[in-house]
Amino acid sequence: MPELPEVETVRRGLLKIAADRKINGIDVHYGKTITNDVEEFRQSLIGQTIETIDRRGKYLLFRFSNDLTMVSHLRMEGSYYTQPVNAPIDKHTHVVFKFTDGTELCYRDTRKFGRMTLVKTGEEMTVGGLKTIGPEPTAADFKLDYFEKILRRSRGKIKPFLLNQRHVAGLGNIYVDEVLWMSEINPEQPANTLTKDQIQVLHDNIIKELATATKYKGTTVHTFKNAFGDAGAFQEQLNAYGRSGDRCPRCGTKMVKIKVNQRGTTFCPHCQPLLENKND
Repeated sequence: MPELPEVETVRRGLLKIAADRKINGIDVHYGKTITNDVEEFRQSLIGQTIETIDRRGKYLLFRFSNDLTMVSHLRMEGSYYTQPVNAPIDKHTHVVFKFTDGTELCYRDTRKFGRMTLVKTGEEMTVGGLKTIGPEPTAADFKLDYFEKILRRSRGKIKPFLLNQRHVAGLGNIYVDEVLWMSEINPEQPANTLTKDQIQVLHDNIIKELATATKYKGTTVHTFKNAFGDAGAFQEQLNAYGRSGDRCPRCGTKMVKIKVNQRGTTFCPHCQPLLENKND
């Protein structure tokens, strides 16, 4: 599933190929992609202009000229691409927005899990996971005292804690493995046993890693591509995710892969030992 760096990369691409375009037609080939009534969705947007595209966590927010917002969640394999109007599409293209400039924005999704929801602008935070989403992983929004407070309240393992979008937005399996390796924290370490120093390091690494991954236009492990059909480049920077059996870049110990709450998890058993409670 695309994580924050990948979704932000898609958003930046969409600004170039979809922003300021006026819609004069919409084809819906798989109705379940739209959570609204499909015909109402079409009629609400035909004749409108995409003014900009924002992002919150892993959600894209298309802002339309009639004070409507389309919340788009890519889920596993959703993607957008552009082409000339009425060019051929394949069986995995489910929604096509036709623009008056002779181009069209196509939504493609081989797994059919992605969803689009149209709401009044200002009501987007009532949609799905946006209702309970945590702060963005930036220095401005993700405060250290908040992070420490919610960690102290959790007895669960740190990896699923970080995957929970209620705690901090945008982290997924790839970047959780990475920030835990960077911070030398075992993925099964109980969240409330982290020391103040560990919390500080982890907090800072979350902000740093997601910013760096965004700079490199995300990670392509399986199928992720941006709005121009290009793969990300951050997979060349990964230290933990997908490196089971390789030598740890830091100490040379063989990396191992385990399951943590049913999620494949790679870590270094030497650099990331499971520790007893050393809470300050």
